[in-house]
Amino acid sequence: MTSDDKRTSTDQDTAGGDDAAASARGRAAADTALLEAFGGVRGMVDTTVPGLVFVLFYTIKRDIHLAAITALGVTVLLAVARLIRKETLKHAFSGVFGVAFGAVFAMMSGDAKNFYLPGMLYTLGLSVAYILSAVLRFPLIGVLLGPILKENLSWRTRNPGRFTAYTKATWAWGLILLGKSAILFPLYWWGDATQLGWVKVALGIPPFLLCVYLTWIFLAKAPPPIDVIAEMEAEEKAERERERARQAAGAAEASVTQALDEWTDGIVDRARAETAERQQPGPHPAADRPH
Repeated sequence: MTSDDKRTSTDQDTAGGDDAAASARGRAAADTALLEAFGGVRGMVDTTVPGLVFVLFYTIKRDIHLAAITALGVTVLLAVARLIRKETLKHAFSGVFGVAFGAVFAMMSGDAKNFYLPGMLYTLGLSVAYILSAVLRFPLIGVLLGPILKENLSWRTRNPGRFTAYTKATWAWGLILLGKSAILFPLYWWGDATQLGWVKVALGIPPFLLCVYLTWIFLAKAPPPIDVIAEMEAEEKAERERERARQAAGAAEASVTQALDEWTDGIVDRARAETAERQQPGPHPAADRPH
């Protein structure tokens, strides 16, 4: 193998390594975005801890008001912690509102089970929304993750592999959440508040992690997303380059036109001067001869 061949092989290996590293970084970023899209670890804490606090205080004290107010206070503290850290408040606010509604229902009705009712209804409604979106071929997981992964809705028309993956993931979320509702609602109707509370806490994180894991599996086997944001930026850059080229061509054309006009005007001016000179009367020959 010649030295040139060795250099070529080394360059190819380096390029391949760079591509692999870039692909790994892109995959890691996508995985992080996937988890954060659904709230991440902090989101799981925000949604699980208040219910745990409520059922713990109610189991010990049997005081609905104390348990509800304590759970609401913990939720507010979690939101304030996010605010201090300048983190997104989307999941924190949803947790505050959910716990607030549950606390009000529980205290007004005098039934501790109603503390969990708003969250249960939300889970049931979300499962129905996932299933309906999958049936209507507009999977909700793709709608949620598309902007985060910079592909927007390109997967619907330009990337059938990802369309299939998003559909499978949406079915997974819908059916798992529906199964969770199928466990909780019978306990709400026929069980007591302590049983419902501990089962709901137990079913808080595992179904969520299962949904995220299945989504990751489906998307890992799918084609990579089409970065429509990069495409739009490239198209805008190309349009700016074309505009600059048009402006440069226009300036060059204007310069050539001006030069031609000046050259033509010079020829015309010289021709007029020569014509005027020939038309002027010269000295008479007889007047020039001596007498």
